[in-house]
Amino acid sequence: MAALLTVDDPGDPRLRDYTGLTDVALRRVREPAEGLFIAEGEKVIRRALDAGYEMRSMLLSAKWVETMRDVIDAATAPVYTVAPALAEQVTGYHVHRGALAAMRRKPLPEPGALLAGARRVAVLEGVNDHTNTGAIFRSAAALGMDAVLLSPDCADPLYRRSVKVSMGAVFAVPHARLAHWPRDLETVREAGFALLALTPDAQAVPVDTAVRGTAGRLALLLGAEGAGLTDRALRAADIRVRIPMAHGVDSLNVGAAAAVAFYATTRPA
Repeated sequence: MAALLTVDDPGDPRLRDYTGLTDVALRRVREPAEGLFIAEGEKVIRRALDAGYEMRSMLLSAKWVETMRDVIDAATAPVYTVAPALAEQVTGYHVHRGALAAMRRKPLPEPGALLAGARRVAVLEGVNDHTNTGAIFRSAAALGMDAVLLSPDCADPLYRRSVKVSMGAVFAVPHARLAHWPRDLETVREAGFALLALTPDAQAVPVDTAVRGTAGRLALLLGAEGAGLTDRALRAADIRVRIPMAHGVDSLNVGAAAAVAFYATTRPA
């Protein structure tokens, strides 16, 4: 059982994991380098623990202590209680959900290891918005995708905003980085996957039609908001697919498009 430690100094070095959480440029470099990520809110903290992530520490306002009592009782890491105003000083924002935990990252698996046991995967190129990343992972978990592969310039799925938007679904879907882009798409193809590139191009095949006509494993390529997939990624794909639109709408937000396409690729033909 972890002892509850009251902290009243925002400069206390024990709170270093939580400092400047709104500084995106700093945190997205620092967190992977130090092997940590931040889980925010009761549900997300519990889901991280259930997924086997180890807690480094927890930061709570007093009113959340009883809600998190079972987690505290099971914890071996320190649990710090602070006033809401002090939490805001440390983190840089008002912590509405009253509970934060610093968690230890796990080593990322190799792409080949994920592909070996998968049938439906998402491959993201240049998706560098954390909100979109979290939304994509939430849809991937809900709609039965087996894994997510990321190009080198994609946002960190374990960044606080991504984790929060996904409601912890980032812990349910394994992910890996493709270090050499787009060359590593050939690794996906060699593992037996057909590469389907999602594009608003009117000449592309409707995604459900392509799925019905493709036997075996499928990898769905998704590009960044606005720009979409690069020409290099489109050229590397086996089939270009689209979501049919109505009322003159040319495309969907990448998070919404991912949900529609995931449903099309995972439902029975």
